[in-house]
Amino acid sequence: MKVSSHAVARMLGHWREGPGPAHQRLSDRLRLLILDGRLSLGAALPSERDLATALYTSRTTVGASFRTLVGQGYLTTRSRTRATVRLPGDFAPEQPVRADADTIDLSFAAPAAPVEVLHAAFAAALEGLPRHFERHGYDRSGTAELREAVARWYQRRGLPTRPDHILITNGAQHALALLAGVLLSPRDRVLIEHPTYPHAITTFIRARARILPVAVTSCGWDTEQLQAAGQAANLAYLIPDFHNPTGMCMPTSVRRRLRIACPVIVDETMTDLALDVPSPEPFALHMPTAISIGSVSKSVWGGLRIGWIRAVPPLLERVERARPATDLGTPVVEQLATAVLLNEHRTRRPDTLQQLRSQRDSLGQALTEHLPGVDVVKPTGGITLWATFPRPISSRLAAVAPDHGVAIAAGPRFGVGGAFERNIRLPYTLPPGQLATAVRRLARAEQALAHGATGTHAPAPIA
Repeated sequence: MKVSSHAVARMLGHWREGPGPAHQRLSDRLRLLILDGRLSLGAALPSERDLATALYTSRTTVGASFRTLVGQGYLTTRSRTRATVRLPGDFAPEQPVRADADTIDLSFAAPAAPVEVLHAAFAAALEGLPRHFERHGYDRSGTAELREAVARWYQRRGLPTRPDHILITNGAQHALALLAGVLLSPRDRVLIEHPTYPHAITTFIRARARILPVAVTSCGWDTEQLQAAGQAANLAYLIPDFHNPTGMCMPTSVRRRLRIACPVIVDETMTDLALDVPSPEPFALHMPTAISIGSVSKSVWGGLRIGWIRAVPPLLERVERARPATDLGTPVVEQLATAVLLNEHRTRRPDTLQQLRSQRDSLGQALTEHLPGVDVVKPTGGITLWATFPRPISSRLAAVAPDHGVAIAAGPRFGVGGAFERNIRLPYTLPPGQLATAVRRLARAEQALAHGATGTHAPAPIA
């Protein structure tokens, strides 16, 4: 597969930022794109001349960076052919981080399972399971029990909802993929917040859509920019409730005045994790045409792969017709257990919220103590905070951090065009002691970078 010079330039982003000569900065950024899987194994890079033109730099700079990568084993070159991406030794792309058993994984933003709550829910589900034995078990819309429970969950939040407005999926990511398959055509434009959830970006890229990023800053959402981008977009994807990765919550005043011309998918997976503010109003209260997706993976447990779509019945019928191409339905027992959790209001548990508050504050304190140059905005809910470093070191830090006993999700994975090299997402779903240890290890990794260390660890999986 040949990669164009303009595509490589977009992926490199602001590659000139950082210490060292230009050819070193360029080779470092290209190496990180290879490790991150954005430049795939076997891809043919553009010629030195074409890439130099696209980057507005000299061919000497590009040639030196290519020679460095050849020497390190990340490129192969032959006479009169393009440089081809490879990896040194037996190292494989997209390989999970392989480090010591005591590595603290901060790439997964997921809470531990509430054991007693889940046990009781599944016990009740098994009691109700025989009612379904006479049916074939392949249900593209979901069990009546769960669709009714999800509808009541919306009604408790002030949004009138009928069961026929609900379709059950295998998690929110599955819901988004189903909707993208129905609503998007190749070359369509998708408006996203920038940064946003990495797997959403991947979903839209696989649908061959073009991304229209609109910045979410420490000041929040820019209504005018969102509305202007919506005029040019075919679809929008927003996370207004404790945004992943920043943890910010869109104010009610913004929700009331925001009008986006294209269809809007609203991700509500974090809605029940309000820590310092009341639970946010459903986005669809102010934009009735919005398509809502949700799940219990963040509010209960990631291993409970149950999600849903809330939309008008004609759209859900289109999704149902398209669904057999990917799956034939959602497991019945898990649906029944989730219905119990929703009906008993177990997705918002005061003890869990208090624990998250304590862990969030412990993480903030550890960052202040061990990484005082890092800037963070205290989130009012959700399970992650967005840390900003003084220098653009995020990808390099993620590549070296496992050598110091911690795995992290680098900022550029939450955006496009190489953005967010000064950011990392940090979840506070681990006990305070582990979070403090993780930050100390991260500080050691940053010091190692400052002394010239380089890493070869591929990106950890993200959730």
